[in-house]
Amino acid sequence: MSHPLRSVLADVVPDSCPGTLNFHCHTICSDGSLEPLELIRQASERGLSHLAVTDHHSARAFQPMADWLDVQRDAGAVVPTLWSGMEISSLLKGCLVHILALGFEPGHAALEPYNRGDAVVGEALRADSVVKAIHDAGGLAVLAHPARYRLSHELLIDEAARLGFDGGEAWYDYDMQTVWAPSPMICEAIDQQLTKLGLLRTCGTDSHGIDLGGR
Repeated sequence: MSHPLRSVLADVVPDSCPGTLNFHCHTICSDGSLEPLELIRQASERGLSHLAVTDHHSARAFQPMADWLDVQRDAGAVVPTLWSGMEISSLLKGCLVHILALGFEPGHAALEPYNRGDAVVGEALRADSVVKAIHDAGGLAVLAHPARYRLSHELLIDEAARLGFDGGEAWYDYDMQTVWAPSPMICEAIDQQLTKLGLLRTCGTDSHGIDLGGR
Protein backbone atom coordinates (compact mmCIF):
# COMPACT_ATOMS: atom_id res chain seq x y z
CA MET A 1 0.00 0.00 0.00
CA SER A 2 1.32 3.42 -0.95
CA HIS A 3 2.43 5.68 1.88
CA PRO A 4 0.02 8.63 2.34
CA LEU A 5 2.94 11.07 2.51
CA ARG A 6 3.90 10.23 -1.07
CA SER A 7 1.05 12.27 -2.52
CA VAL A 8 2.10 15.29 -0.43
CA LEU A 9 5.73 15.06 -1.53
CA ALA A 10 4.70 14.65 -5.17
CA ASP A 11 3.69 18.32 -5.13
CA VAL A 12 6.93 19.74 -3.65
CA VAL A 13 8.26 22.73 -5.61
CA PRO A 14 11.09 25.21 -4.83
CA ASP A 15 8.81 27.64 -2.98
CA SER A 16 6.92 25.01 -0.95
CA CYS A 17 9.25 25.73 1.96
CA PRO A 18 9.09 27.46 4.38
CA GLY A 19 5.51 28.71 4.04
CA THR A 20 3.64 25.51 3.12
CA LEU A 21 5.83 22.46 3.81
CA ASN A 22 8.72 21.78 6.17
CA PHE A 23 10.10 18.26 6.55
CA HIS A 24 13.36 19.07 8.34
CA CYS A 25 13.52 21.05 11.59
CA HIS A 26 14.71 20.60 15.17
CA THR A 27 13.66 21.20 18.78
CA ILE A 28 15.43 21.06 22.12
CA CYS A 29 14.91 17.29 21.99
CA SER A 30 18.17 17.29 20.00
CA ASP A 31 20.18 20.36 19.03
CA GLY A 32 17.41 22.88 18.32
CA SER A 33 16.42 25.97 20.31
CA LEU A 34 12.61 25.69 20.26
CA GLU A 35 10.48 23.77 22.71
CA PRO A 36 8.23 21.34 20.80
CA LEU A 37 5.10 23.34 21.62
CA GLU A 38 6.78 26.59 20.60
CA LEU A 39 7.65 25.05 17.25
CA ILE A 40 4.18 23.69 16.54
CA ARG A 41 2.55 26.98 17.54
CA GLN A 42 4.88 28.79 15.17
CA ALA A 43 4.10 26.32 12.38
CA SER A 44 0.37 26.85 12.94
CA GLU A 45 0.70 30.64 13.01
CA ARG A 46 2.64 30.55 9.74
CA GLY A 47 -0.09 28.49 8.11
CA LEU A 48 1.99 25.43 7.24
CA SER A 49 0.05 22.59 5.64
CA HIS A 50 2.42 19.73 6.48
CA LEU A 51 5.53 19.34 8.62
CA ALA A 52 7.77 16.83 10.35
CA VAL A 53 10.14 17.55 13.22
CA THR A 54 13.33 15.59 12.61
CA ASP A 55 15.38 15.73 15.78
CA HIS A 56 18.64 13.79 15.75
CA HIS A 57 18.02 10.30 17.07
CA SER A 58 14.90 11.41 18.93
CA ALA A 59 11.17 11.34 18.25
CA ARG A 60 10.25 12.71 21.70
CA ALA A 61 8.82 15.94 20.32
CA PHE A 62 6.13 14.20 18.28
CA GLN A 63 3.53 13.24 20.89
CA PRO A 64 3.26 16.57 22.75
CA MET A 65 2.90 18.34 19.41
CA ALA A 66 0.30 15.85 18.19
CA ASP A 67 -1.67 16.27 21.43
CA TRP A 68 -1.58 20.08 21.10
CA LEU A 69 -2.82 19.86 17.51
CA ASP A 70 -5.70 17.59 18.57
CA VAL A 71 -6.86 20.20 21.09
CA GLN A 72 -6.67 22.97 18.49
CA ARG A 73 -8.50 20.85 15.92
CA ASP A 74 -11.27 20.01 18.40
CA ALA A 75 -11.67 23.75 19.01
CA GLY A 76 -12.26 24.28 15.30
CA ALA A 77 -8.85 25.66 14.35
CA VAL A 78 -7.23 24.91 11.01
CA VAL A 79 -3.84 23.40 11.83
CA PRO A 80 -0.97 21.67 9.99
CA THR A 81 -0.76 17.95 9.44
CA LEU A 82 2.09 16.63 11.57
CA TRP A 83 4.12 13.64 10.40
CA SER A 84 6.52 11.70 12.58
CA GLY A 85 10.17 12.36 11.86
CA MET A 86 13.73 11.70 12.95
CA GLU A 87 17.22 12.41 11.57
CA ILE A 88 19.49 9.38 11.71
CA SER A 89 23.26 9.24 11.17
CA SER A 90 24.40 6.52 8.81
CA LEU A 91 27.20 5.33 6.53
CA LEU A 92 26.52 5.48 2.79
CA LYS A 93 29.41 4.42 0.50
CA GLY A 94 31.64 4.81 3.57
CA CYS A 95 30.52 8.44 3.98
CA LEU A 96 28.76 9.67 7.11
CA VAL A 97 25.36 11.01 6.03
CA HIS A 98 22.02 11.85 7.61
CA ILE A 99 18.82 10.03 6.74
CA LEU A 100 15.42 11.53 7.42
CA ALA A 101 12.84 9.02 8.62
CA LEU A 102 9.39 10.41 7.79
CA GLY A 103 5.86 9.21 8.47
CA PHE A 104 6.77 6.11 10.48
CA GLU A 105 4.68 4.51 13.21
CA PRO A 106 5.62 6.32 16.45
CA GLY A 107 7.19 3.99 18.98
CA HIS A 108 7.77 1.17 16.50
CA ALA A 109 10.37 -1.30 17.76
CA ALA A 110 12.35 -1.29 14.50
CA LEU A 111 13.43 2.32 15.05
CA GLU A 112 14.02 2.08 18.79
CA PRO A 113 17.82 1.61 18.47
CA TYR A 114 17.97 4.92 16.57
CA ASN A 115 15.69 6.75 19.02
CA ARG A 116 18.04 6.95 22.00
CA GLY A 117 19.76 10.29 21.50
CA ASP A 118 23.01 9.05 19.91
CA ALA A 119 24.17 7.41 16.71
CA VAL A 120 24.40 3.63 16.68
CA VAL A 121 27.56 1.66 15.91
CA GLY A 122 28.37 -1.44 13.92
CA GLU A 123 26.04 -3.06 11.39
CA ALA A 124 23.09 -0.89 12.40
CA LEU A 125 24.96 2.22 11.22
CA ARG A 126 24.96 1.04 7.59
CA ALA A 127 22.53 2.84 5.32
CA ASP A 128 20.82 -0.36 4.21
CA SER A 129 20.14 -1.23 7.87
CA VAL A 130 18.71 2.22 8.57
CA VAL A 131 16.49 2.13 5.48
CA LYS A 132 15.20 -1.34 6.41
CA ALA A 133 14.37 -0.15 9.94
CA ILE A 134 12.51 2.89 8.60
CA HIS A 135 10.54 0.76 6.14
CA ASP A 136 9.76 -1.85 8.81
CA ALA A 137 8.31 1.00 10.89
CA GLY A 138 6.13 2.05 7.96
CA GLY A 139 8.11 5.19 7.11
CA LEU A 140 9.91 6.77 4.18
CA ALA A 141 13.71 7.06 4.03
CA VAL A 142 15.06 10.34 2.62
CA LEU A 143 18.68 11.40 2.11
CA ALA A 144 19.08 14.73 3.92
CA HIS A 145 20.90 17.67 2.26
CA PRO A 146 22.74 15.53 -0.35
CA ALA A 147 25.31 18.23 -1.17
CA ARG A 148 26.70 18.66 2.35
CA TYR A 149 28.95 15.60 2.43
CA ARG A 150 32.52 14.76 1.42
CA LEU A 151 31.25 12.65 -1.49
CA SER A 152 29.32 14.23 -4.35
CA HIS A 153 25.55 14.27 -4.39
CA GLU A 154 25.67 12.39 -7.72
CA LEU A 155 27.43 9.41 -6.13
CA LEU A 156 25.38 9.44 -2.94
CA ILE A 157 21.99 9.77 -4.59
CA ASP A 158 22.77 6.99 -7.06
CA GLU A 159 23.77 4.73 -4.17
CA ALA A 160 20.71 5.78 -2.18
CA ALA A 161 18.48 4.79 -5.09
CA ARG A 162 20.23 1.43 -5.35
CA LEU A 163 19.65 0.76 -1.65
CA GLY A 164 15.95 1.54 -1.78
CA PHE A 165 15.78 5.05 -0.37
CA ASP A 166 12.44 6.68 -1.10
CA GLY A 167 13.74 10.16 -1.82
CA GLY A 168 16.13 12.99 -1.17
CA GLU A 169 16.00 16.51 0.20
CA ALA A 170 15.85 18.49 -3.05
CA TRP A 171 15.27 22.03 -1.80
CA TYR A 172 17.70 23.15 0.89
CA ASP A 173 19.44 26.37 1.91
CA TYR A 174 23.13 25.45 1.58
CA ASP A 175 24.05 29.12 2.13
CA MET A 176 22.31 29.04 5.56
CA GLN A 177 20.73 32.46 5.16
CA THR A 178 18.76 34.23 7.90
CA VAL A 179 15.61 33.88 5.80
CA TRP A 180 15.45 30.44 4.20
CA ALA A 181 15.79 30.19 0.44
CA PRO A 182 16.91 27.21 -1.66
CA SER A 183 20.36 27.40 -3.24
CA PRO A 184 19.38 27.51 -6.93
CA MET A 185 21.98 25.69 -9.03
CA ILE A 186 22.80 22.82 -6.66
CA CYS A 187 19.17 22.26 -5.68
CA GLU A 188 18.07 22.19 -9.31
CA ALA A 189 20.74 19.60 -10.10
CA ILE A 190 19.66 17.45 -7.14
CA ASP A 191 16.00 17.81 -8.08
CA GLN A 192 16.72 16.68 -11.62
CA GLN A 193 18.75 13.68 -10.47
CA LEU A 194 16.07 12.57 -8.03
CA THR A 195 13.36 12.98 -10.65
CA LYS A 196 15.34 10.97 -13.20
CA LEU A 197 15.72 8.15 -10.67
CA GLY A 198 12.02 8.21 -9.78
CA LEU A 199 12.69 9.30 -6.18
CA LEU A 200 10.58 11.63 -4.05
CA ARG A 201 11.74 15.19 -3.37
CA THR A 202 11.41 16.88 0.02
CA CYS A 203 12.22 20.32 1.40
CA GLY A 204 12.97 21.71 4.85
CA THR A 205 14.54 24.62 6.67
CA ASP A 206 16.74 22.49 8.95
CA SER A 207 15.90 25.07 11.61
CA HIS A 208 17.96 24.95 14.80
CA GLY A 209 17.19 28.45 16.05
CA ILE A 210 14.07 30.18 17.31
CA ASP A 211 12.67 31.03 13.86
CA LEU A 212 11.17 28.21 11.84
CA GLY A 213 11.66 30.29 8.69
CA GLY A 214 15.46 30.05 8.78
CA ARG A 215 18.21 27.70 9.85
